[in-house]
Amino acid sequence: MEPLADCGVTAWWQRLGLPGVIDIHTHFLPERMLRRVWAHFDEAGPLVGRSWPIEYRWNQERRLAHLRQMGVRRFTALTYAHRPGMAADLTDFALDLSAAEPDCVPSATFYPEDGVLNQVRSALERGARVFKIHTQVGGFDLREPVLDEVWGLLADAAVPVVVHVGSAPVQTGYTGPDALEGVLRRHPNLTVVVAHLGAPEYADFLTLAERYPHVHLDTTMVFTDFFDDVAPFPTDLLPRLVALPDRIVLGSDFPNIPYPYAHQLESLERLSEREPRLDDDWLRAVCWFNGLRLIGD
Repeated sequence: MEPLADCGVTAWWQRLGLPGVIDIHTHFLPERMLRRVWAHFDEAGPLVGRSWPIEYRWNQERRLAHLRQMGVRRFTALTYAHRPGMAADLTDFALDLSAAEPDCVPSATFYPEDGVLNQVRSALERGARVFKIHTQVGGFDLREPVLDEVWGLLADAAVPVVVHVGSAPVQTGYTGPDALEGVLRRHPNLTVVVAHLGAPEYADFLTLAERYPHVHLDTTMVFTDFFDDVAPFPTDLLPRLVALPDRIVLGSDFPNIPYPYAHQLESLERLSEREPRLDDDWLRAVCWFNGLRLIGD
């Protein structure tokens, strides 16, 4: 069978009877910062760990158009800071983008620094509907005291936070499930989306989703051929995905992926060969209904 191509994505979701797909994990950054991110991937630096050719090295307008052509009806502008003093400007960029592009979910970020609570409160007041942080790149622990009130504010607002806290592609002292579990013990109603299904600590992050009803996991890069080389998802864990039909959401990492966007969707569809209960109904939930519930239409 021929691999699914981006030009076939529309037919793919139409076959499922969906109006399109919702992707909770896409990136848009200021142009200068995006070029630096791509350069980091080109260098296969310590937080990349392997060759990672960017598939969609295009300007912003072309990237937006491509998502729309494929029928990605709602997508995010996830940003993340790697040092103090960056988060506020990144949030401004993402919120400005969503104001100009209504199908882009109002997105924001934060960093453990002085004034972070006011920054997050301001972003919520301006309509932010999803946040993103990256502990591996940012080099911080989710349990830092300055973030405690932030977690409480976001829990009360029921606004999801996409958190890269799994140890893929390279483990650091700030990754792994323990830090997130520490936050959840204090804020059990926090709505969290664990990026990359928590790779490679899949079982541990599934346990957190089973224990806390507002913990979700996104599919970003998982099950693709590229990711299977470094962090394959164990077959014996697939029944636990079946048992969490409302907690798995589509993510892609577009545009910073080393393969066509369609491959993520094709990889999810292939799961039915390993676990028949991960069927079309499961795909509909993952690719539309769960994301719709989290970030709205």
